Parts: sequence; structure tokens; C-alpha cells
Amino acid sequence: MIAKRVFDLFFSVIGLLFLVPVFLLIAIWIKLDSPGPVFFRHVRVGRFGEPFRIFKFRTMRAEGEATGKQITVRDDIRITRAGRFLRRYKLDELPQLLNVVRGEMSLVGPRPEVLCYVTLYPEGVREKVLSVPPGITDYASIEYMDENALLADADDPETVYIERVMPAKLRNYERYVAERSIGMDLKIILATLKAITR
Repeated sequence: MIAKRVFDLFFSVIGLLFLVPVFLLIAIWIKLDSPGPVFFRHVRVGRFGEPFRIFKFRTMRAEGEATGKQITVRDDIRITRAGRFLRRYKLDELPQLLNVVRGEMSLVGPRPEVLCYVTLYPEGVREKVLSVPPGITDYASIEYMDENALLADADDPETVYIERVMPAKLRNYERYVAERSIGMDLKIILATLKAITR
């Protein structure tokens, strides 16, 4: 969809230019708060199942990923002080504008997942969800804005994610794929900004 690509490219480039000072301040805060790189890059599954590395501001201690845990919950001891703030207001996701410019992601679309969870998608659903570029935000992102808090109250966060959260997200992803339009993208972006700032 050429119109969507033009929409994504235009607003992501404008966003990156506008956010340069914010990126610099966040980068300095991350470096002062804990040792390690500013950015965190992790392999996710993109359109048609193609893997790519997603950009995020690092919100965990540099050794945090060594535990192998894919799910983070509220009060996770691996999360830094700066990371808690960045996650609360979704600022850690801003570098994904670079993924949008590179054509690996869209501003709006199903959130890119790690391979171990994508393999659990029902086959027909998986094909549908992966038929469009993954996005920075979508209806599921808004509905599960406080996902970490929800999982923190569970005895087994991963089971709750797989059995309760993931199916709900997939329903939202399927809805987006079926109804997607530039108008819907604008509506989701505005709803996301409202949810973050409330």
C-alpha cells in the first residue's frame, strides 16, 4: 500500500527530526543511570516472517537479557531507574521510528513479537498477522498499556501471557489487518498519545 508507506515515511522522518533533542537527553540519562549501550536491539519477526532487529532505548541493566526471560513485569529487578520512566511513557519505543524509515516497521500495525511466541500463533492467524508490516502501536498496545502490571500479579506470567494476553492481542491484530486504512492509523495514533499522557 503505497499511500501507507508514504504516510509512514513522512511522519517518521518528521518525528525523528523533531525528537533529536529528546533522544539526546534520554541517551545521556541512560548512560548516567547505568553502564551499557544506549540502544537495545532484539530480533523480532517482521512481515512474511522475516526477522529484523528492533530498536529500543535500553531500559534494563546491560546484563539483564542474559537471564533469557522474554517477559518483563512491573518491579522487574532488571529494569533501571531511567528504564521505569521510559517504559511508563513508552519513550523506549521511540527509536523504532528508525525501523519505520528502514521499511521494517510501520507506525501502526501488529506489534512485532519474538519467534518463540509467533510459533504459537494458530497457522491461519499467523499468516494474516504477518501479512502486514509490524507497527509501533495498535489497538492491542492501547488495550494492554499496563501489561507489565497485569503480569506482575500472576503466579506464572508467561502462562498468563500465552493463554490470556496473546489471544486478545491476536484478535486486535486480525481486526486491524481486516479494516486497516490511513484514517484508522490516524485514529490509533491519536488514541495512543491520549493513553500515554492520561
